[in-house]
Amino acid sequence: MSDDFILHAEGLHTYYGQSHVLHGVGLSIRRGEAVGLLGRNGMGKTTLIRSLIGQLHATSGEVTVAGQRVTGWPTERIVRLGIGYVPEGRGVFPNLSVRENLVMAARPGVRGQRDWTFERVLDTFPRLAERLNNGGGQLSGGEQQMLAIGRALMTHPDLMILDEATEGLAPLVVAEIWRVIGLIRQSGIASLVVDRNYRHVLGTTDRCVVLEKGRVVLEGDSETLARDEDTLHRYLGV
Repeated sequence: MSDDFILHAEGLHTYYGQSHVLHGVGLSIRRGEAVGLLGRNGMGKTTLIRSLIGQLHATSGEVTVAGQRVTGWPTERIVRLGIGYVPEGRGVFPNLSVRENLVMAARPGVRGQRDWTFERVLDTFPRLAERLNNGGGQLSGGEQQMLAIGRALMTHPDLMILDEATEGLAPLVVAEIWRVIGLIRQSGIASLVVDRNYRHVLGTTDRCVVLEKGRVVLEGDSETLARDEDTLHRYLGV
């Protein structure tokens, strides 16, 4: 596998109990590339993410991160290769302060990079600077999402995975989250973005992959896909 790829997966078959969710799925992300993952609800997007980072173990197939085969590895070992993960539901620690949530995650990147300092995260999310001593559980949903993204950035990742980063948030907060996703892209960090707003995903990524019933049914340049209304309607129901 070329060093150009931060992540490469092929032939993934994953089950939930007896339910066969992923059917031979493949996905590749180049260093610095922004990739969207689209599909209706229940089509396997979160299952794919969880299979990539070891939260679920595929029954067959292979995952490579930063040139290392990580199939079967535990999640904490996989993400140490340079993956920042913002899960659906945010996953902040409610009993820790905003400061503690951020500082506990801080570590240099795999190449020793330290671009996303505590101060830079607070500059990016001024609301967090105003709430440093508040507990994670005292924050609004939008503030928790900012904290989850800031915490992931402080691991200095080469790849950010954002699963439904704007779900259930107020429009002004949604606009702020998309602004930051754009900043992440501009900074050279690769990203995998899942969101129900397919227009924003297509407008913020280089390439998109569409899942239907656990299979990749469409893959291509985001700008080109954005002009194909018939295909978007067929697979996304828009």
